[in-house]
Amino acid sequence: MLKVAGIQFACSKDKEKNTDTALALAEMAVGKEAQILCFQELFNLRWFPSDTISAEAFALAEPVEGKTISLMKDFAKKNKVVVVCPFFEKANDGVYYNSAAVIDADGMLLGLYRKTHIPEIPYWHEKHFFKPGNLGFPVFKTCYAKIGIEICWDIFFPEVSRILAYKGAQIIFAPTASDSVPSMPKWEKTLAANAITNGVFMFRVNRVGKEEFHEFYGNSFCLNPDGDIICGPSGMNDGILVAETELTQISETRRIWPFLRDRREEIYGELTGFSWVNNCDIPEEE
Repeated sequence: MLKVAGIQFACSKDKEKNTDTALALAEMAVGKEAQILCFQELFNLRWFPSDTISAEAFALAEPVEGKTISLMKDFAKKNKVVVVCPFFEKANDGVYYNSAAVIDADGMLLGLYRKTHIPEIPYWHEKHFFKPGNLGFPVFKTCYAKIGIEICWDIFFPEVSRILAYKGAQIIFAPTASDSVPSMPKWEKTLAANAITNGVFMFRVNRVGKEEFHEFYGNSFCLNPDGDIICGPSGMNDGILVAETELTQISETRRIWPFLRDRREEIYGELTGFSWVNNCDIPEEE
């Protein structure tokens, strides 16, 4: 049995204070015997992409070699836990990304995932701050499990979960930032569909807390390969959600529901030739 934890909390304007809160909650998760920990999207910052004029936000970004990831590496090594740390990355070439660092239980950085699908909708002006990820969809072989990452908007693109599953991911973590309560069922259904069609565990970790333009609602939860919620959903307060996962359930589920086996990749090539503009049903003007 593998215990995995999602950690959600409200962020203040003080980045260092937020990092301290994250580490305190992580200590509590370790006390609950969690072996893999995942924080929320942009875990130690308020949600600055709500406004395109937040030029000072760029000063909050860090390289992967910076203080935040260094602290998380020390924590992982000390407590022998894997940490998924979503942060605002300033790459060495000066480009900014919405990223997640994956740190193994020995404190070694296994690599990064950079959010690939970048939305541009009211109060989520992410194209103003982040470049689309350029590292593909890596699967990280940690000492406890093979894991993949989808950051927020990524989950609505089923190709991502399929690629991660084909590369061997057993658990896909989805750190998010959603405040729209009416959209809550859509997130749950989409994540459940990804779990079912790929036979993997899915763990959503959403933000909480009131900010200038948002009230993030939490609702973190973990799904098994049958798409059933096995832990959560959480409430709207700071907290830790610990799910017990049995990785052998993946092969058992895929044997009964062999969706991956029955794929016909040789006939899907035309997908790459379609575009939204040419193929969506857009009503013609009368």
